[in-house]
Amino acid sequence: MSQSSEATADEPVYYVISDLHIGGDEQLEDAEFLDELLGFLERLETAEENAELIINGDAFGLWEFTAIEGLAKFDRLEETYPKLFDQFRATGDSVPITLLPGNHDHELAAYDEYVERFAEYNVNLVQDESITREVGEQAIHFEHGHQRDPNNRIEDWGNPHASPLGYFYNTLVTSRAGKLSHRGRYNWLKDVQAVTPTERMPVWLISKYFYREMNPLLRYALVPFLLLFNISALLSVLAGLDLAGVWSMPVDRTVSFLGQFGTAGTAVWFLLSVNVAIAGLLVLVGIPLYFIRRDVRKTIQRFGVFETALTVDAEAPYVEAARDVFAERPDTAIFCYGHTHRPTTRETDGGLLVNSGTWLKRLHRRDGIIGVLPPVFFPSYQLCAVRIAAESEGVAVEYESIEKSNPSAEELTLTERLLTLGREPNPELPDRTVVGDESTVSTPEAVD
Repeated sequence: MSQSSEATADEPVYYVISDLHIGGDEQLEDAEFLDELLGFLERLETAEENAELIINGDAFGLWEFTAIEGLAKFDRLEETYPKLFDQFRATGDSVPITLLPGNHDHELAAYDEYVERFAEYNVNLVQDESITREVGEQAIHFEHGHQRDPNNRIEDWGNPHASPLGYFYNTLVTSRAGKLSHRGRYNWLKDVQAVTPTERMPVWLISKYFYREMNPLLRYALVPFLLLFNISALLSVLAGLDLAGVWSMPVDRTVSFLGQFGTAGTAVWFLLSVNVAIAGLLVLVGIPLYFIRRDVRKTIQRFGVFETALTVDAEAPYVEAARDVFAERPDTAIFCYGHTHRPTTRETDGGLLVNSGTWLKRLHRRDGIIGVLPPVFFPSYQLCAVRIAAESEGVAVEYESIEKSNPSAEELTLTERLLTLGREPNPELPDRTVVGDESTVSTPEAVD
């Protein structure tokens, strides 16, 4: 654990993690980061600081258990992850561990028995929506963040039967994916939890079908047509100009050039002709569809239908929530949340929004370098713990990276890697940030 030279032994230091999503039906039981989590807890156990670990929601995927109810889910967690619970007990002996419910594990707020069961492992389960901690002369507001998300807001907090829209998505889609993932050519469907925002789900499914599930012969037969689509769309326009007698030179030159290669040239001309015909048809159909799509979008925006999913910045509700908290409690310097799985910091009204990210795999969309092939979703890990501590200049926020190897080499096909050559993502955690005593936020200048 890192420790600033300016922090005293008596000052509290907070380590924050969130969105582990441990547990679920069948394939969802595989917590791929379990070794890294155990290592982090072991290091925290020996930290020479006045530390507290705050698990800021969605530690467990209780929504994703669909065959068992109530405290039976805790029993399943104990049976499946005995090393984790043993390490909770060991770490909790020396460092307080505070657990807040999220939306996926909202049931933790619904049964008092959970408090007793977690206490056996030195974990303090707080069944409230949020908590506050003091740091220096300022305060930190902690909440998971789902209460700001209309699709996952729990209207009746603590009701074991609460079922927002997100509940049905996870029980019907995510859990089903956990049960079916092993049937694929590659065990990829369980990564459905990593697809955020959920509006990307259809594109992700198309991508994985094309690169993973489609019959290889069919895929390789389609590739030439798909790769040539952009060229063919242009050629279809030129062919239309030739047929209309407006401009025939490009077509004449192409025919003359390919004619030099005999049978091979004829075969290429035939392939181009078929592709141009298909591309031309798609262009003709696509033009009216484009205008219809644009008009539908304007109508959706005008009436506010599906507003959160389609027209609003997913982070905007947290900015507004932080402003409200900072206004109501002026001593609050930091609004710390999770839920969106994006480790970020953002200044607002002199305070700082801090997102603690996720320990799940993250998927980064990248379009191919040519053609209209489906985009590629690069997998990566950004395992991290947010460290918040008082220092002489204010409250320092640092992201401590927990190393885990990049899975893209094993999970992406050669075709995916070739088509996105030079477009690999390089996700980075936010820089160290300091919130000053006078409600100022500073970050270090970027270094090349």
